[in-house]
Amino acid sequence: MDYTVQPAASLHGILQLPADKSISHRAAMFAALHQGRSTITNFSEAADPHSTLDCMRELGVEIEEPGNHTLIVHGVGRDGLQTPSGDLDCGNSGTTMRLLSGIIAGSGVSARLTGDESLSVRTMKRIIEPLRAMGAHIEAREDDFAPLNFRRDAELKPLHFPLPIPSAQLKSCVLLAGLFGDGPTEVIETLPSRDHTERLLNLAIEEKEKKRIIRSSRKDVVPGQSYRVPNDFSAAAFWLVAGAIHPEAEISLPGVGLNPTRTGALGILQQMGADMEITNNDHEGAEPVADIRVKSSPLKPVKITGEVVPNCIDEIPILAIAMLFADGVSRVSGAEELRHKETDRLNALAEMLESAGADFEEYKDGFTIKGDPDFRPDPAAFSSFHDHRIAMAAAVLALMGPDSSTVLNGHCTAISYPGFWEDLSLLTN
Repeated sequence: MDYTVQPAASLHGILQLPADKSISHRAAMFAALHQGRSTITNFSEAADPHSTLDCMRELGVEIEEPGNHTLIVHGVGRDGLQTPSGDLDCGNSGTTMRLLSGIIAGSGVSARLTGDESLSVRTMKRIIEPLRAMGAHIEAREDDFAPLNFRRDAELKPLHFPLPIPSAQLKSCVLLAGLFGDGPTEVIETLPSRDHTERLLNLAIEEKEKKRIIRSSRKDVVPGQSYRVPNDFSAAAFWLVAGAIHPEAEISLPGVGLNPTRTGALGILQQMGADMEITNNDHEGAEPVADIRVKSSPLKPVKITGEVVPNCIDEIPILAIAMLFADGVSRVSGAEELRHKETDRLNALAEMLESAGADFEEYKDGFTIKGDPDFRPDPAAFSSFHDHRIAMAAAVLALMGPDSSTVLNGHCTAISYPGFWEDLSLLTN
């Protein structure tokens, strides 16, 4: 479905954002590995975490959904997973496939993991190699892509694994496999990545010579997962940018997850001069949360380098929109990983910026944007590339135009933010 976006005279309102997808995935998986019952509230209604639920049910885990975004998970423990009767369909969810691969490899359950057309062309080599080193037998299309066929004939071997890239999915995959081993598996991290897995599993972490060493083994007790999932910071980022760039805006976002390994975009917007107030700091389970308010702001240009990128990788598309309205040249480098998301997001951004009449240059690992506080994007039919974050970034950009624009296949926002278009309408009416 295509969506038409009219220029907004103002943006005002309070939004109840969707639940955090990354935490929702993990809450369901870890609750299944816990021996006992967990009650998870504010579980994400997005498509991806529900692919995780479908897979866990196929593995013999009873999950009740009594309503109001609540789950009751009857955990079967590490040794209670059952061989599925059919494929484990991960849908469009790379998180489901990569994290579940660690669980399947560790458990020794024979299973076949599949995905939709988009997921089936995303590389899985990064997880295949360490899992094979631990003793898993994995067959993959072209030895790289789904479907993935798993079996394990021998005991799981512990692994000493220096993380080659700052990837929370790769880190989590290896640590989850390690939970099933008698000896400790170690993941050595030199650049930070999202730490939800080690937080929610309460894993041992050692800081040593500018490295983080995270360990997992069968000795680790998988804790229950009874808590409220925080609201998604990645969803908040779209409205933080919209509120900052629009000349007549004030937007309030309660209960947002502020995990420090997720909120690089918050610091970047503060560096750019965004007028934001953070109040009511609290915790939901192991995760920090707070309320955020943003107002119209004059923005300065910014440089985002490879050291910062892992902490804001999902927010770079919408940060690019903020850069369009900053007073000067902004630069993103070290972001080649964006070419391996649901689509090549650097290429998708370049097409969006070109359609809008922006002054920019694309590079192999990023881009530069010459911003202008008075920039008004050309009305256009923006391609979403069936990528939820590209679609939402295009919608925020279209709010600033002199005339209406269209976001093609904008329904893909449901992957992470099913209520996005309703919330946009709430702010503009």
